[in-house]
Amino acid sequence: MLFFTTAASAVIFSSQMLSTVKFQGASKSRFLSVANSRVNSYFREANLSKKANGAMWFKTSLYLFAFFGLYAAIISNSFTIWTMLGLSALLGMVSAFVGFNVCHDAIHGSFSESKTVNKILSWLFNLLGANPYVWSISHNLVHHNYTNIPGHDEDIDIAPGLIRITSCEPIRHIQKYQHLYAFQLYSLASLSWLFRKDFKKFFQPTMGPFEAKHPKIEYFNLFFYKAVYLSLFVLLPLLVLDAAWYQILVGFLVMHLAQGLTMGLVFQLAHVVEGTGFPTPNDSGSIEENWAEHQMHTTANFSTQSRTAAFLLGGLNRQIEHHLFPTICHIHYPAIGKILKETAIEFNIPYIENRTFLTALRSHYRILKKFGNEARATA
Repeated sequence: MLFFTTAASAVIFSSQMLSTVKFQGASKSRFLSVANSRVNSYFREANLSKKANGAMWFKTSLYLFAFFGLYAAIISNSFTIWTMLGLSALLGMVSAFVGFNVCHDAIHGSFSESKTVNKILSWLFNLLGANPYVWSISHNLVHHNYTNIPGHDEDIDIAPGLIRITSCEPIRHIQKYQHLYAFQLYSLASLSWLFRKDFKKFFQPTMGPFEAKHPKIEYFNLFFYKAVYLSLFVLLPLLVLDAAWYQILVGFLVMHLAQGLTMGLVFQLAHVVEGTGFPTPNDSGSIEENWAEHQMHTTANFSTQSRTAAFLLGGLNRQIEHHLFPTICHIHYPAIGKILKETAIEFNIPYIENRTFLTALRSHYRILKKFGNEARATA
């Protein structure tokens, strides 16, 4: 059996893997060894913890205050319908930022040295409509180990059949329009997570290359916390707000469309931009580079010099640092990013980055257009 422990829960997997992907041994990565040594030296010499500092706790408090404050303002029934609609859209965006800045670190165990603190903050994921246990498997274990490998990294299965981003995927005629409808589909990401994605991943026989066996308590948690979420965001508003049911439903949808678009845009810019690869295993099931260098070829940064991006995105604009050092709190990424970039240049390893959010967005759009043109050529 393979045991993988996260802040959310203990995850138990069968040792049988449907198809094993092998990398060159981590011990062969001189680049990672040197980068790791330099990063450790930085924290040791500066006498810093790798976990949350005062700035991180301040940011966390601010986001949680905004989240619960917006919810309380809406549920207070003190505003007009149009004001509540605007607050709902803002709540959706803030929900995404809570996920980026608080829950993501906590589920990785990188927020605090305390497992209890990480577990509590991981639980907040339930209040965003998502299941922390399923995320801990699909993201922490599968995505981080098999980044951008078709057939293994399910995070790149954005909308199978509708959006094509690798040459491994079958071509369908509708994809020639994907550059026009992709962003609308991204807006549905949060609703899909709430009603479909968690259930699909939980009950499918495998997640990535692993056959999963879930603890019994997680069956209860999945359904119980989905019910809690719907009670808080649908049932309670129906009971206390002076609004028609369809107006409340519109507010709920607007909240999720805002949350989904925020999530969808940010997630795609880390791995689906020009320069990142989607390698496939060779005939023996191996990726012909070590794991660390694989991460450098499949992951991209953007807006690394923007204080606004750093504050809003919780390190998701610095995915290179996150993928190589997922147990370090994202508040430290700017500092270790300098070390990592210098080390990558020294070893002649790519450090892929887009200068701004818009530059990355345009790069992603060109990827959509490129594969859309392939579908157009076969029409």
